[in-house]
Amino acid sequence: MNPDDRKYTREHEWVVSEAGADTVLVGITHYAQDQLGDVVYVELPAVGDAVGYLAKMGEIESVKAVSDLFSPVSGRVTEVNGRLAQEPELVNNDPFGDGWMLRVSMSNPAELDSLLDAASYEEYIGQL
Repeated sequence: MNPDDRKYTREHEWVVSEAGADTVLVGITHYAQDQLGDVVYVELPAVGDAVGYLAKMGEIESVKAVSDLFSPVSGRVTEVNGRLAQEPELVNNDPFGDGWMLRVSMSNPAELDSLLDAASYEEYIGQL
């Protein structure tokens, strides 16, 4: 269910490296969107903002709750998925594709080594 090409946080965000760059895409997992229910609003940092490793980077609101979003890496936001402003349901419909949230230029790529791989993340959510 969770793609093998990504790393995961225990807070249910994912990160995937883009070829040949210290740039990554960030989003939330299928498990997270499933637990939230229908997403109605996503608040994200702006292009140029700094994000910190496992620090709050925004909020996501669903019909059930408002939850914090946490950055899986430190760096600077280079792109925000503008479609989410008008189509927040993309997070539910395609959390690993069109529902991505941020593109980040990492300041410390070694942080990826401390995140969970897909198998470890599956094991983690199986215990929740």
